[in-house]
Parts: sequence; structure tokens; C-alpha cells
Amino acid sequence: MGENLGAVMKDKRPHSLDVTHSEDVQQPCIWSSSVECNIDIGKQIFCNRSLNMKNIVAVGFDMDYTLAQYKPETFESLAYEGTIRKLVYDLAYSEELLNWSFDWKYMVRGLVLDKRRGNILKMDRHKYVKVAYHGFKELSKDDKVETYGSTLVRDSFDEPDYALIDTLFSLAEAYLFAQLVDFKDNNPDKVPEDVDYARMYKDVRAAVDMCHRDGTLKQMVAKDPKRFINVDTSIVPMLKMLRDSGRSTFLVTNSLWDYTNVVMNFLCTSSAPDGDQKCNLDWLQYFDVIITGSAKPGFFHEDNRANLFGVEPKSGMLLNTDNGSPLPQVGNTSEMSSPTKVDKSCKVFQGGNVMHLHKLLQIESSSQVLYVGDHIYGDILRSKKALGWRTMLVVPELEREVELLWELRKTRKQLQLLRNDRDAIEDKIHHLKWSLKFEDVEADEKERLSAELHQLESEQERVRLSHQDALRDCHRQFHGVWGQLMKTGYQNSRFAHQVERFACLYSSQVTNLSLYSPAKYYRPSEDFMPHEFGIIPL
Repeated sequence: MGENLGAVMKDKRPHSLDVTHSEDVQQPCIWSSSVECNIDIGKQIFCNRSLNMKNIVAVGFDMDYTLAQYKPETFESLAYEGTIRKLVYDLAYSEELLNWSFDWKYMVRGLVLDKRRGNILKMDRHKYVKVAYHGFKELSKDDKVETYGSTLVRDSFDEPDYALIDTLFSLAEAYLFAQLVDFKDNNPDKVPEDVDYARMYKDVRAAVDMCHRDGTLKQMVAKDPKRFINVDTSIVPMLKMLRDSGRSTFLVTNSLWDYTNVVMNFLCTSSAPDGDQKCNLDWLQYFDVIITGSAKPGFFHEDNRANLFGVEPKSGMLLNTDNGSPLPQVGNTSEMSSPTKVDKSCKVFQGGNVMHLHKLLQIESSSQVLYVGDHIYGDILRSKKALGWRTMLVVPELEREVELLWELRKTRKQLQLLRNDRDAIEDKIHHLKWSLKFEDVEADEKERLSAELHQLESEQERVRLSHQDALRDCHRQFHGVWGQLMKTGYQNSRFAHQVERFACLYSSQVTNLSLYSPAKYYRPSEDFMPHEFGIIPL
């Protein structure tokens, strides 16, 4: 049912369909319900590699930005403001920074920060830089080529000289880095000489870490989760459906137990009719194993020797375990010391490694696990490469992107026609130049060919500019600065390339899983090489 974009574009139905029951818009639409769900194009699950859910025995989830979708206008602004204060009061930056504001829509995932030069880059899958800014000033094509396109050996664009903006948590620090670059360029007397662009980025990262360590951000979220986290009433029905289908469910998050409990309470009780947000442990019934403080991506390494501690849910007390089995407690052993006292069907832990998790879930093969996360490196790449887990990447930006693709399909067709026109004119110009250079032509004929060549060259420039402007306008429909998330020009972006390489499935929301059968066989669309286009009907 709606497996890929191509199938939808052939569908005669409207591209935007409701995924809730018509008689009650508050009731989420679930595949297992008696009412058929029409899947909106922006809520489909897209498949890179075949995945038969019948072979999956355990489905796991990250929490932050996967189950819990934060509101960028409030949460990222909170992180930005906290980072500014740390820079000023702890790292001695100018108090002028306190007057700065944050545009949460400016940065996008998939960008690369050149820490040494103060540049922000967007590149294609071949690592060619296509869009580049120094701070907020766009670099010219010549500057881009001179800086990033003239070396014989392609730059890897990795640490330590570069930073990847591959998680939504990083957008605020990327924006702040761009502001600091402009501030240093425009106010050299207000920034110490020994503080270069790389040092500024290092300070931003240090300030962000301080905000997380002192609990400022999480305390604010815990006080008023609804202000910072989107309500998704499909989470509990999705988890119930997966568990009813016979699959284990687990949660692996870097957040510690206290914060995890607050967020998961909000997510699992936000659809309650009375709106009661009182913190309790009822949500534990939807999971078999919960691992907090997992320290991903290190958690996924089999040689990781981190200790696994049990967590007593009511008190948050850590308990020693032997690979997950409770050890006798020395001294006072009250009822509070049993990690399974609250809900014997769910075990809560902190730390450990993936081998502990496999043992707790009785996993025989890594390919039996599907893990859903938002971080291309911390969740998807490591779990896929190191373990062979099946993976699903959550890309919230995707919903708007595919809807715009549908709306702009005529524009994209016109772009292809303009590209074909450029090729045809260019070929005619080459023929005329060849004739003028190598063929013996009369003076009158030579004059006629020269005039025709001049006319074609003028037409070529006109079509080139039209095509260039149309392509730029098309990309600006997606984002005014960085364009389409999954494309850079006509090439897949570096971010799209990573999604294709490491995510078996990808979708805009984790709860889109609830719109499909838990036994579904996800199949990818056919791959096409350039020589097949125009031959095989698409």
C-alpha cells in the first residue's frame, strides 16, 4: 500500500489524504483498525533494501527526535539561548551575543562546517561542494572552485577539520557558528587574535555540552513537555500493534532514566481524555527492555565493556547486575531494590552494550532486529555497519519535501526540457565550429555559418540563464538558502547518499509504522542507471 513515490504519482487519488478516522479526527488511524487508512504521500515508508517484517523479532526505538519529536521553534531556541549564555558568562565572549536571535528555519541537516575557514557547505554525493557560505555570505563559484575543487586528492570532509550537521540537535550550534564567523569578520577588535574560526566552533561545542551537563535544557522540558514536544497520539497504538503481532519492543536512549521517564510519560499519556499528565510508570507496559544512558554510538560496539546496571523505576536507584540478571544487594534489601517490582514484563537498565541487549531479548541473529532512529551516525550507520541490524531512519523534513515534489512535478518536467534544449543547441554549435575550422567553405557560406553560430551562441546563453534561474527557483521552493534536502542540483545530496547507504527504510515519522501491516514485506523500487532512462518506461 503506497510503497514508493512512483506508485503514488500513478495513483488517481489526491496526493494528500487524511490518515485519521473521518468520524473522529482525534482517533489515530492504525493499520490494525477496522477502518481502512489512506496513507498520505508524506507519511509513507520508503524502502532502500528489501525488509520482510516476518523475519523481525524485535523492534527498537531511540527516544529523542524519534519517539519524541521536539518543536524547533521552542526547543532549539532554548538550546540556542542556553549556549549563548554559556559563551558569555563561562567562556568570556562579548555580551553583545546576548542580543542575538535565532532563526530556527535557516539551517538544515546534511550541511558540513569547515571549522578552519568558517564556511558552511552543502555537497553532492560525490563530495563536490555545490553551495557554500562564509558565515552568512555566499561564496562565488570561483571561490568555491579555488577552495574546494582544485586539489588532486578529494578532501574527505570529516573530523577534525570539518563537522557534520547530521542531527536536528546540531542546527542551533551551526547557526551560532555562522553568527560568530560574521561577528569576528566585522568586529576583529572584539575577538582576541588567538581565537580563530576553529576555536570558536570548539567553544560553541563546549557551551552546548555545558548546557546538557548542568541539566538546564532537560529541566525546562520536564517542567512543561507540551511546550517543547509534539503530541503524537499514534505512539501507543503503534507499540500495542507491534507487541500484539508477537514482536518484542525495546528503547535505547542516551538520556538518563529521570528524563526518559518524564518524556515517555508525556508521549504515552498525552492522548488521555482528561489530559492528566501526572508522572507514572504505566508506559513501561509497552516495552520489554529499556536501556537509558546507553552512550551511543559506542553502545553498538561488541568490544564495549561498559557495565550494565539495573534501574529501580520508582527511585531511579542503580543496581548491580550480572549481564542483566539482578545480583543480591549487600546490606539493606528493601522491596525498592528489585528492578522488576513495578512491572515484571519490562526491565529497565543503564549503560551496557549491544551484547547485553541481545541476551535480554534472546536475539539469535542481528538481522532479526529493526532499529528506528533519527541520527544517521549515532543510530543508523553504526547499528547497520557494526551489527547488521535492519534500520529505519526518521526524517521529519521528508513530509514537506515529498509533498512539494508532488506539487512541482510539472516544473521538474520543464527543467528537463530546458536541459534537453541546452544539449541540442550545444551540439549544433559544435557542428558549426567544426565546419568553420575544418571544412573548405566559400566566403559567403562562411559568413552565413558565422552569423548562424553567433545566433546560436546567443540562444545558448539565453537558455542557460533560463535553466539556471528555473533550477534555482525550484530549489528555493524547498529552502531559500540550501534548497532541496535530498538533492544538490541534479545529484543526490551527501545526506541523501548516506540515507540510501545505511537506512533500510526511511520515513518522516516513527509512527508511520502504524499505517502498515506488522508483517509487511517492504520492497525497494527498481534501480535505474542513466543508460536505461528513456528506454525502460518508468
